[in-house]
Amino acid sequence: MQKETLATHYGYDTKVGTGAMSVPIYQSTAYDFGTAETAANRFALKELGPIYSRLTNPTLDIFEARIAALEGGKAAISTSSGQAAIFFAIANLAEAGDNIIVAKKIYGGATTLLTHTIKRFGIKAKIFDSDSADDLEGLIDDKTKAIFFETLSNPQIAIANVEKIVEIANKYGVVTVADNTVATPILFNPIKKGVDVVVHSASKYISGQGISVAGAIVAGEQLNQKLVGNKRYDHFNLADESYHGLVYADLVGAFDIYTLRIRLSLLRDIGATLSAFNAWQLIQGLETLSIRVKEHSKNALKVAEFLESHPKVKSVNYPGLKSSNLNAYVKANFTDGLASGLLSFEVVDYETAKKVLDSVKIFSVVVNIGDSKSIITHPASTTHQQIPVDELAATGISPGLIRLSIGLENADDLISDLQEALK
Repeated sequence: MQKETLATHYGYDTKVGTGAMSVPIYQSTAYDFGTAETAANRFALKELGPIYSRLTNPTLDIFEARIAALEGGKAAISTSSGQAAIFFAIANLAEAGDNIIVAKKIYGGATTLLTHTIKRFGIKAKIFDSDSADDLEGLIDDKTKAIFFETLSNPQIAIANVEKIVEIANKYGVVTVADNTVATPILFNPIKKGVDVVVHSASKYISGQGISVAGAIVAGEQLNQKLVGNKRYDHFNLADESYHGLVYADLVGAFDIYTLRIRLSLLRDIGATLSAFNAWQLIQGLETLSIRVKEHSKNALKVAEFLESHPKVKSVNYPGLKSSNLNAYVKANFTDGLASGLLSFEVVDYETAKKVLDSVKIFSVVVNIGDSKSIITHPASTTHQQIPVDELAATGISPGLIRLSIGLENADDLISDLQEALK
């Protein structure tokens, strides 16, 4: 099936149960096992079925099946936020004494999580340039457990050298984790390029209207084989003391062991669980995702072309532009050559940027992306404010950088709004 059909139908059969055309919201904390034997069998993984909504929920099951299908993955697990998805994806691989390698061009919240907060858990972060990945191989050692990057970086809108990153990671048996939030599964599928794990802030384009906070983790088909017998990941191959000696590697074939371990360990113990209502809203979002992302992207290109020709704009970051050195890659690898609804541009200084933000009428000054309504953000003073100025400069975030999340309004109206604000 094509993506539009998967997004509309996958994981839910209207002919089973009540026949409801809309996926039901299973607003329940717990489930009646019926018998003591069924309860014991479900906890022992001898029988599949709902246990408790911190772990499993029928509405979440459908969302997870659908996002996994759209990314071309084996299985998925949902979380209460994109940050929770990133944390679980990494914590499922690394522990105290290990290190991870993190791209320097990523969302500010992910930067603080992976380079500062996670350090308190005894996990060290090394930084690499995902644009070229020339420095990646020299950073890998025996304690490296994951390589994290964004396929389309936020807010620089740079494209990671996915193929090279995957090639180097596979050489050393290291798991790759790619954040595909900006590109979405509609435009680009990292798993098809060999990436092991994909994460999403589903709050963004998947939700689509800025009304739900959520995250998702998708495991690639090849990941189980990378984990089994790999000395880097002994915790998948040795007995789990917290689950009566369960060895995850023994369950390959019956389960995706990567997402299973998140569910039975991290989700069980930390509880960053998505609500059934938010899962239902995300399912509605998936049904229109393809239409919306394509319109976002077409509008973004028109706005980027306008900004590129404006005398007060120093530069525009958008790989959909013909002038971009990334345009050939987009044309060859992204659906219909579309480059997402996110772009950024640079003006001379912060005061000029501030004037633009204060002058727009249609754009909203908000720290979100992927909404149907257009958003304008100043990254250096908001989403990336916690990062030192010298580090910001090294990642391409200047005081004059402005990020735009282009919505579904008429592009000409958005251009007129920016034209007035830039006067």
